[in-house]
Amino acid sequence: MNDPRIAMIWAQATNGVIGAGGDIPWHLPEDFRHFRELTAGQPVIMGRRTWDSLPEKSRPLPGRPNIVITGQDAWAADGALRASSLSDALSLANGAAGPGERLWVIGGGRIYAEAMSVAGTAVITVIDKDVDGDTFAPELGAEWSMTAVEPATAWYEGANGTRYRFETWSHA
Repeated sequence: MNDPRIAMIWAQATNGVIGAGGDIPWHLPEDFRHFRELTAGQPVIMGRRTWDSLPEKSRPLPGRPNIVITGQDAWAADGALRASSLSDALSLANGAAGPGERLWVIGGGRIYAEAMSVAGTAVITVIDKDVDGDTFAPELGAEWSMTAVEPATAWYEGANGTRYRFETWSHA
């Protein structure tokens, strides 16, 4: 059984793209706010390339322990804990989390692929358009089921006209 405390979170276009050239290929402030609200105060786990893709002013992500997975033994960054593997990162996150808090896996593609075997929850912002990109969301197999969607029908529309919805999936 996958651990319901371990949650993955990402935004993806309808064609599964989550990144292009180390960046997010859309701008949706409502998704950033959703991410910030869900992960606030709880550990976030990411790969080094995801860390590097964050704007410098946002590193570390404020108000939460930042754990960065890298194979570079000498890597260090202010405000980040270095982990050598997903297992190591989850141990660090467990130590930093309060009772009942989630351990959030926030990317990138390789880290999501590894986390699929342990995560119990996936929270996905679906952007209602296809975009070009080079990094794709993991495919949730038959062992995953959607447990919530907001809005229940149709789409939200962002201030910039981008249509989106929030989906929550659970591992059976």
